[in-house]
Amino acid sequence: MGEYSKALSLYGKALEIWQKTLSSNHPHLSTSYQCMGSVYKNMKDYSKALSYFEHALDIKQDTLPSTHPSIKDVKKSIEIVKKKL
Repeated sequence: MGEYSKALSLYGKALEIWQKTLSSNHPHLSTSYQCMGSVYKNMKDYSKALSYFEHALDIKQDTLPSTHPSIKDVKKSIEIVKKKL
């Protein structure tokens, strides 16, 4: 569990910096949200994972073509997490 906590801390710090320096729909933010969602999923905290994946999806849908594989990846993660809730 210690490595997950460390990962969340580091992703959280990156997210905080990017939120202060980048636009609210910058792809780096979606990457942080997606990574944090993955950590929460691995920790079996599915409600938090879902929240982070949904934030990532919102940004990706605003900034990427609808056929971009990254959107498909996040949607798949959301589907998996919803089945666990």
